[in-house]
Amino acid sequence: MNHKVTSLQAQMNNSQRINVYLDGKFAFGLSRITAAWLQVGQELNDEKITALQMEDGHEMAYQQAIKILSFRARSEKEVRQNLQKHAGPEFIVESIIERLRRGNLVNDKSFARTWVENRNEFRPRSCRLLAYELRQKGIPSEVIEQILMDIDEDELAYQAGIKQSHKWEQLGRREFNRKLSSFLARRGFPYDVIAPAIERIWTEYGSTE
Repeated sequence: MNHKVTSLQAQMNNSQRINVYLDGKFAFGLSRITAAWLQVGQELNDEKITALQMEDGHEMAYQQAIKILSFRARSEKEVRQNLQKHAGPEFIVESIIERLRRGNLVNDKSFARTWVENRNEFRPRSCRLLAYELRQKGIPSEVIEQILMDIDEDELAYQAGIKQSHKWEQLGRREFNRKLSSFLARRGFPYDVIAPAIERIWTEYGSTE
């Protein structure tokens, strides 16, 4: 059965959505991109209407993905979980994930590298803790291993300790060691990394008792 497009109107609350009227009655809404080729007077059969609504579902899901990626980089797992909440059927989710991959808008290796660089710059922590965080983000083990392969954990512990040690620079050696050791342990560093880092920091910046 054919239906005639009798009106195309931008939605009042969202100018990027178009209300489509068929045979004088509101029928459905479409994204402006999906509705771009429609014209008043055009006739649509039921098959074409279904195809338009399917295309609109994909476009809405894609725009949802772009929206969440605009705030910060996301792992593929994070994007998928968000789409599963908002985008409907799983086949649409997978279609959008593949589209994002092709556009290099989701890239777990790039995400992991950026995550580690930011952590090392602002909140250094152990490779063990970095690996845990990346696994929580859904990054594959082989990618994690590759990203962390060349990290100098001794230097990470030193940098983390330096940032914190200025708070305790007036303390005696024993209390300084205790506080900094506890801090670095919370950042996931093992004792065999913590001890030389504290010794180095104390030698370079510590007070004398």
